[in-house]
Amino acid sequence: GDPVEVMLGETAQPADKEALRHSLGLDLPLHVQYIKFLKGLAALDLGDSFFYKKPVISLIYERLGATAELAAAAMLLAVIIAFPLGIASAIKRATAVDRGAMVAALLGVSIPNFWLGPMLIYIFSIKLDWFPVSGRGGLLHLVLPAITLGTALAGILSRMIRASVLEVLREDFILFAKARNIPKHRFVIHYLLRPALIPVITLIALQLGALLSGAVITETVFSWPGLGTLFLSAIFSRDFPLIQGCVLFFAFFYLAANLLADILYAVVDPRVRLKGES
Repeated sequence: GDPVEVMLGETAQPADKEALRHSLGLDLPLHVQYIKFLKGLAALDLGDSFFYKKPVISLIYERLGATAELAAAAMLLAVIIAFPLGIASAIKRATAVDRGAMVAALLGVSIPNFWLGPMLIYIFSIKLDWFPVSGRGGLLHLVLPAITLGTALAGILSRMIRASVLEVLREDFILFAKARNIPKHRFVIHYLLRPALIPVITLIALQLGALLSGAVITETVFSWPGLGTLFLSAIFSRDFPLIQGCVLFFAFFYLAANLLADILYAVVDPRVRLKGES
């Protein structure tokens, strides 16, 4: 669509539209606009938002804290739920614990954000009045959005943790550790969990990108003032510089998450570091 028509309306005079289009640089050839964008990108200048009349970088910076807060809370919630659930399911394989845990994980993966969010609002905000309906304020404002965003991630992680732990349980060193009568907590943490973490770290890094895409829906449902609502408003208003800036930031975040995963591999499993040195 044409951002000029969104800003002025379809009933505006053609002369006014052309004047605004010229001031925004939209009357330039596409290749000229693209070269101009690349020059600005090289100088870390993403231009000014058509709608907000502010630099795109400053708008992203203003909203970054809210999205980071929500994503961190959702990830923390998912990890707290997924690790005990996945480990218990693997250790108690083919029992009622295993079946119950996997049913819960499947439900978590299957429930979409756009349905779960309104249901949580209806039950816990409208009916029970335990949490605020929307907005960002204290800790209570964070609970329902974090549950909405973290539920699917918890289901995905718990299934991966179960599969990874089951694979480790088949290794020979596990039989050796059991024969030594090692304390249960030490056995789980050092012998079972650490070797199982590498595929889990990979999945977490990949899911960080999914958190950002899920944040668009979750932030919209709860009126959370983060990058998701900023990106959505940019799309509706045809704010091209802001759309480009948000997409570039999401891509950079995704690459940074994968780089962090590679670094964590060497921390969790020294064999990865030794292979790289050899």
